[in-house]
Amino acid sequence: MAANSDKMLHDFSPLLKHYKDGRIERLSGVDVVPPSVDPKTGVQSKDVEISPEINVSARLYLPKNPDRSKKLPLLVYFHGGGFLIESAFSSLYQKHLNFLVAQANVVAVSVNYRLAPEHPLPIAFEDSWLALEWIVSEATDEWIKDYADLNHVFLGGDSAGGNITHNVALRAGTQKLDGINLSGIILNCPFFYGKDSIGNEGADHFIFWKNFNNKLLPYVCPSMSDCDEPWINPAKDEKLSSLGCKKVLIYVAEKDFLKDRGCYYKEILNKSGWNGDVELVEVKGEDHVFSVFYPDGENGTAMLKKVASFINE
Repeated sequence: MAANSDKMLHDFSPLLKHYKDGRIERLSGVDVVPPSVDPKTGVQSKDVEISPEINVSARLYLPKNPDRSKKLPLLVYFHGGGFLIESAFSSLYQKHLNFLVAQANVVAVSVNYRLAPEHPLPIAFEDSWLALEWIVSEATDEWIKDYADLNHVFLGGDSAGGNITHNVALRAGTQKLDGINLSGIILNCPFFYGKDSIGNEGADHFIFWKNFNNKLLPYVCPSMSDCDEPWINPAKDEKLSSLGCKKVLIYVAEKDFLKDRGCYYKEILNKSGWNGDVELVEVKGEDHVFSVFYPDGENGTAMLKKVASFINE
């Protein structure tokens, strides 16, 4: 082994380590499980290629015994992981989507977008928009054609995936995509940030995460000028009122560093002139994306029921 092989260039533990010799070591979210028929929920899944030439793909989900005579809402889901780790094919997201699809009785497309640093932002946003274009294209998969109602489409995601959800929904409001009606978005502990601290972001027990984010953001988006760019700080976005849906559900967790940003998002959205309804739910005693890690826990189950109601009301 070369003498410099273990020297660190960037350390984003517990997500990723980037060594001076160019090696990138992802510390979690690297496992891959095959699609299946889930024995607990009866949810079916399968994998599809969206754009094989750039390695963009997805895992599709169908609830147990879908009825062809009554099409179901379509949920397009974007996984979290700080734009650095995880995939639509990991065991964590396979379990989460199985429970979510079963509870909400939806067809789901879990998008496998490309990750930084090999593919820096805005590539994840472009890949995610490409997934929407694929859904309405003539080549769309038969599960979507036969079972999904494209007049009843929702976007959802956790953490970085919540950020992607917002940015794709904003693009949908400014760049119309024929063939899809975006009904609403679901933001689970969304990853927003800003140059100046708000709420409890400056508290001593959050110093690690504040420093972490200050280093992470220019790493995943080297072209950014500062942490107030609109893609990460919607309060600085003059186009916020153009958000391309009529309702928004935001979940935040009491112990999460990102909680105040989620609350602030509701505030600025209401003040922006956007013509829609936004609801915020804060879950006591929980931390970041608790429902992804424990979808079958008490609070995770309650959240999935709320999401199901939001989609189907």
